Amino acid sequence: MSLRLPLFPLGTVLFPGLVLPLHVFEERYRLLVRELLELPEDQRRFGVVAIRSGREVGSDGVRALYDVGCVAHLRSAEAHPDGRFDIVSTGTARFRLHGLNASDKAYLTGEVEVLGDGMGAAAEAPLLDRAVRAAFGAYLRALSVASGESIEPPDLPDDPLVLGYLVAATTALDLDERQRLLAEPDGASRLRAELSLLRREATLLERLRAAPAPELARVPACPN
Repeated sequence: MSLRLPLFPLGTVLFPGLVLPLHVFEERYRLLVRELLELPEDQRRFGVVAIRSGREVGSDGVRALYDVGCVAHLRSAEAHPDGRFDIVSTGTARFRLHGLNASDKAYLTGEVEVLGDGMGAAAEAPLLDRAVRAAFGAYLRALSVASGESIEPPDLPDDPLVLGYLVAATTALDLDERQRLLAEPDGASRLRAELSLLRREATLLERLRAAPAPELARVPACPN
């Protein structure tokens, strides 16, 4: 399915089923939020796409975008007296960005193709599901030791597709690696890639005994 979406470029990757809180202060995105709030609740959607080159702020900040992003559904918006918003959105579906549209809007819009979301190699799914759960547990234990912090493991979903998105969002990976996980063609491929990454990260943590700040509390899951 193809559609035109307003775009919100960010220096992060949004995954389906995950919650994205944002503080909106630039005027072009204040306009976007105001326009979304005028729509029926089920039509309040925009595209979140990670910035490949450039920065979030400023009219000339974004120089290049990744070609796979995530549709975000605006769930709530708190308006401030000066026009800023605090909003909460939920990722709903992946999309491929085919091009940017000429528009009189201050914000970007794009032609996107909504991507399907299946497990792919279904026969592998149960094995990959168990292996990733075990590897994620080992990664969290190594992260806890390396950071010196007690880390409460999140409740893992039963659905292996949702599990893949939650692990991708909560493992301390760089932007390129998260983007590659988002762009994997199916759930089995994503779990397979995560298994390798989790084992690598756990080994590094055990060797270095140093860790980035855990992100588990900052990206709550919201399965659809």
